[in-house]
Amino acid sequence: MRYTQGGGLSAERRAFRERLRLQAAERFARDESSTVIARDLRISLRSVQRWRRGGSGALRSHGPASLPRLGEQQLTALEQELLKGPIWHGWPDQRWTLSRIATVIGRRFHLIYTLQGVRKLLIRNGYTCQVPARRALERDQAAVTGWVKETWPNVGKPRRRSAPGSSSKTRPACR
Repeated sequence: MRYTQGGGLSAERRAFRERLRLQAAERFARDESSTVIARDLRISLRSVQRWRRGGSGALRSHGPASLPRLGEQQLTALEQELLKGPIWHGWPDQRWTLSRIATVIGRRFHLIYTLQGVRKLLIRNGYTCQVPARRALERDQAAVTGWVKETWPNVGKPRRRSAPGSSSKTRPACR
């Protein structure tokens, strides 16, 4: 899903969640129990209890959690910078990495982005991770296929202890 506000929920999802909170507020006024409200609205009991404590003013949506740090014009300018390539920006090869893009953003727009922030920014704007198109020359496809069919199924099997008392749920009750 692409978030136009720069992260968080879309406007439709935010409105949906606000409607749920307001439905809960109406039921608070009728003095219904939190358990019944949570079950009927299919939300957690904790959320209902938190909403009840917050009062009706706290139930209204306050808009997106944060506004995008780069505007549409800046994103267009960033795209132009990325099209110039890493070599044009002074790196020795043609690989764009998150840290290199963060450096370009810092130099061009005087903003500091974390690597996770750069990743989210790129994904939100339609970029994807690139995977090498070539395979190693030394790769033996027959050996890989055999390993996947014979060895891989045995690798991920979880080990379970069968002894009684191995879990807190099997512990006998105190008398």
